[in-house]
Parts: sequence; C-alpha cells; structure tokens
Amino acid sequence: MNIFRHIPFLKTVFFYSLTAFGGPQGHLGMMLKTFVVKKNYISEEELIEYNSFCQLLPGASSTQTVTLIGFKRGGVSLAVLTLIIWILPACIMMGALSFLLTFFPAKNLTANLFKYVQPMAIGFLLFAVFRAYGISITNFITFAIMVFATVITYVFFKTPWVFPVLIIIGGIATSLSSKRIPEKEVIKPRQIRWTNIWLFAFIFIIAGVMSETARKQQWENRKAYNLFENFYRFGSFVFGGGDVLLPMMLDQYVERPMSKNVIETNPYALRVERNDLLTGYGFVRAIPGPVFSVASFTGGMALKNSGFSYQLLGCIIGSVAIFLPSALLVLFFFPVWQYLKKFVAVYRALEGINAVVVGLMAAAAAYLLHGMNFYNNQFSGVLSLLVIGTTFFFLKYTKVPPPIIVICCVLLGWVF
Repeated sequence: MNIFRHIPFLKTVFFYSLTAFGGPQGHLGMMLKTFVVKKNYISEEELIEYNSFCQLLPGASSTQTVTLIGFKRGGVSLAVLTLIIWILPACIMMGALSFLLTFFPAKNLTANLFKYVQPMAIGFLLFAVFRAYGISITNFITFAIMVFATVITYVFFKTPWVFPVLIIIGGIATSLSSKRIPEKEVIKPRQIRWTNIWLFAFIFIIAGVMSETARKQQWENRKAYNLFENFYRFGSFVFGGGDVLLPMMLDQYVERPMSKNVIETNPYALRVERNDLLTGYGFVRAIPGPVFSVASFTGGMALKNSGFSYQLLGCIIGSVAIFLPSALLVLFFFPVWQYLKKFVAVYRALEGINAVVVGLMAAAAAYLLHGMNFYNNQFSGVLSLLVIGTTFFFLKYTKVPPPIIVICCVLLGWVF
C-alpha cells in the first residue's frame, strides 16, 4: 500500500474523528455528509450496506463501519490505520479524564459547553434518515418493514438483541421476492483471511487463561491481565453499543467486587467507584468519537491506585482490548459477506436489511428527541429545536463543513 496516496483520506478520517459527536446514532449522519456527500469516498448504497452488516456483529458498530470504509479504499493496512486514527483522539481525551479525576474531585465538566451537541447530533441523524429513505425505501414492503422496525426499536431501544433480530427478520421478509441479481457484479468478493478469526479465538482463550492464572497465583501484574480479559470479553459480546457496555462495566467493577464471595476469593479484584464510572460515561457522550473509548477512562481508573505508570497502562489496555475484537470480527466476516451476496436469497435480503436500518435510525432520532428536556427551560428548549432544524438545513441545502457546525454549536452552549 502506498501510504502517501491515501493521506487525503486519512486526513478526512482525522477531522471526522474530531467532530463526530452524538454516539453511534449521530455518527452515521456525519459519515454520510463527510465520506459520501463531501468527499465521495464511498457511495450512499455502500455506506448503508456497511452499516447494516455491522449491526449484525458484536462490538462498536460505528467504528466497524469507519474501518470498512478504509478497507474498501486500501485493504487491511489502510483499514487498520483508519481504525487507529478514528479511535485515538477519543481514547486520549478519555484517558486524560481519568488522570483529571484522580487529582481533582469529579465535577460536571460538560453541562453548559456541550448542551447543544445532542440537538446537533439529532439534526445529523435526521439528515441521514432523509437520505437513506430515498435510497432504501422503494416499495410498499420496504416501507412496511421500516415502520415496523421503527416502532419495535423505539419500544425496546435499550434491549441489545433488538438490532440483530430485526435485521434478520427484515432480511427474511424480502429474501423470497422476485428481485434479480444484476448480471455484472458491482463489488468483487475479496479473499477470505482465516487468520483474523483464528487470531480472535486464540486471543480470547489466552486472555482468559492468563487472567485466571494471574488471579490464582497472585502475580504482581495480575490486574493488567485481568483488565485486558475483561475488556476483550466486553468487545466480543456487546450488542447495542455503549448503552449495553455501561451495565456490564457496572457489574464487573462496582457490584461484583463488593459481593461476599469475591471479597473472600479475590480481594484484589479490580474496582471503580460508581460515581467515577458514571462521570466517565457522561463525559464520553459529550466528546467526539466512539462511545467505546470510555474503556480508556475505565482502565485508567481501575489501575489508578498502582501509580501513574500503571494508570497509563490501564488506559492503553482498555483502548486496545475493547476495539481489537471489533476489528478482527469485521475484517473476517466482511469478505464472507461479500461472497454470500452472489447468492440470490442473500441479495434479495439486502433490500429488507437496508429498510430495517432506516427504521433503526428513525427510532434513534425519536428516542433522542424524547429524551430532550424541551420544557424544563423554555429558552433552552427553543434553541435546541432551532439547532436541530438549522443543522438539518445546512446539511441538506449548503456545503458548510460538519466541523463548522460543531464549533458553532459548542460556542452557542458557551454563550447561552
């Protein structure tokens, strides 16, 4: 791979990583504006397909989608560079927060400055729904699937299995249609790299064995082994994004260490204070980048009592372990998916799967709108609605870059 040829693309990824607010619900809208509309690095159809595919896998779906954009442009090497550039700013910020809370008492750092970031993210999401609707909703059945997915997702939004289950149902619903495969394939299937799935399984087993051995034999660095195993396991099994990761961390680092059995059998278990964990979770929602970067913060807090070096090591372990499974899984299964698309049933299923994704985005927008406190502060509520509408307007009718919109919303929170 000629890295110099891809520098403009990597610069775009970097600037996107600094402006992608709103969590996975808002990221797709920004991807659409940044990589499709502005730079034309990928088509709208490809982006929707990539996002649909990533919803079927455990791990950080928005991170996997960005990784696939890099994979499409330059293979595995560029995919890895894209992944690193995408996660690095957020992980650095969240790691720095763990040191900040170590030396200063927890404070509400985001109440004012970022209060209009969520309305902005809703505007981005509505723009993505508008664009995706025109591409994926082409007949009555896809419209019906979209409405069904919207309602079910909204009702069971915090149930992690709702996303893959709905995608499977949508795929089955259109797999029996009469839609024909084009005679000329648009995308050539790539060679399947079995190394990725074997490496994923090998690391999973070794991490478990080393963590348990370190615990039983009381190794000096046992906490580092335990931390890697914890986050690698989380990244391997989490469906539904950061909203599902939080309860898993609360159980692992807050509730479980306080149980009588753990106190007796593992007195040196990793612990994080509940208030610290919730502060980190709140802060990660106010910064750009993947929500899974909260692992960098949690890793640092888990090892903070062991000194500066170990706290830094905890930040690094948390960052690497949480994203590694997502990358290995998506880079293995995507070539398999590209091959399966040659079969007529799978090709037809894509129509229903893409319709479900439009429904998921619409439900996410409705859920976020429902969570906004429009009535608590009338002036702030009106401004939030104006931010949503203005963001959508600028994305649809102007060529204003997303970073400018983000900066304006942050300044608005600072002034008002």
